[in-house]
Amino acid sequence: MKRFFGVKLLLLVFFVATCLFAVPHMASAQKAVSLNFSNFFPATHKNSILAQAWCKEVEKRAAGKVKITYFPGAALTPAAQTYDNVVKGIADIGESCFAYTRGKFPMLETVDLPLGYKSGVQATNLINAYYAKFNPKELSDVKVLFLHAHGPGILLSKKPVSKLADIKGMKIRATGLAAKVVQALGGAPVGTTMPETYDALRTGVADAAMAPVEAAHGWKWGEVIKSITQNFGSAYTTGMFVVMNKAKWNSLPPDVKKVMEEVSKEWIVKQGKVWDEIDKEGYDFSKKRGNKVVTLSKEEDAKWAKAVRPLLDEHAKLLKSKGLPGDEAVKFAVDFLKKN
Repeated sequence: MKRFFGVKLLLLVFFVATCLFAVPHMASAQKAVSLNFSNFFPATHKNSILAQAWCKEVEKRAAGKVKITYFPGAALTPAAQTYDNVVKGIADIGESCFAYTRGKFPMLETVDLPLGYKSGVQATNLINAYYAKFNPKELSDVKVLFLHAHGPGILLSKKPVSKLADIKGMKIRATGLAAKVVQALGGAPVGTTMPETYDALRTGVADAAMAPVEAAHGWKWGEVIKSITQNFGSAYTTGMFVVMNKAKWNSLPPDVKKVMEEVSKEWIVKQGKVWDEIDKEGYDFSKKRGNKVVTLSKEEDAKWAKAVRPLLDEHAKLLKSKGLPGDEAVKFAVDFLKKN
């Protein structure tokens, strides 16, 4: 009897211990942190697909401790309001462009200048190095996960343009900082949105457009242009962010934070490569339609770079007027591109 009682007692202790061990883990699984991610890129865009893959990778490595609901196509927050809506907590994580709210991020707007970009990898590496160097206070109200920037913003036109003088008087689609680039090169800016530009080119409202080459395929501009000019000396980019609500970030367990930071670091590399992949698709689409690619000579490209140089000086002065390190910011960006 004593032996039988001892066995029953041992089984009871084992059962209780098992329950005590299992319950906290069950509760932990039930308390997975729910997050949402707002992105302005449409669901089918490669940048959107990559963002959704980021969500899945974070979930996988966090081993069920976090669940991210992804909202592409500005379904959760309008593109121009994404940053502020992340700050307010309407979106936990958000991706959009700094340029959509010009003047709000003066230090980061340095990256958008016509610094002479040659690839999306280069532009994306610069914006992340620039952020690490200056840690701008303008982003202090969010957790920055990672930043990226598109490939060279160059000229897509209805007729070949091989020298700076060809641009004089041309009606060129451009908005924001790109409009200043067009003016500096001697053209007349036409302020159409990306979706409106196809018809603007088709009907003659615009003779050309400034954009990364991916627009030739992604927006089908390759159907209504005849030439792409590789004016890399005056090429600009558009800086973009993936940021998180600071209070939500601070509430995460340390191991989940670590996962997010590790995945984000890896995604900087992936993001730069994607920009270059879709630029190649733009070139391929355009070439299949018989369009020409004009490569400027070193001397001619230098003329284009010289024409937009005043924009860099103007921006440096603007930053200094706000008590920010304007000369140092512009110099860092210029020097980085020369070395990388």
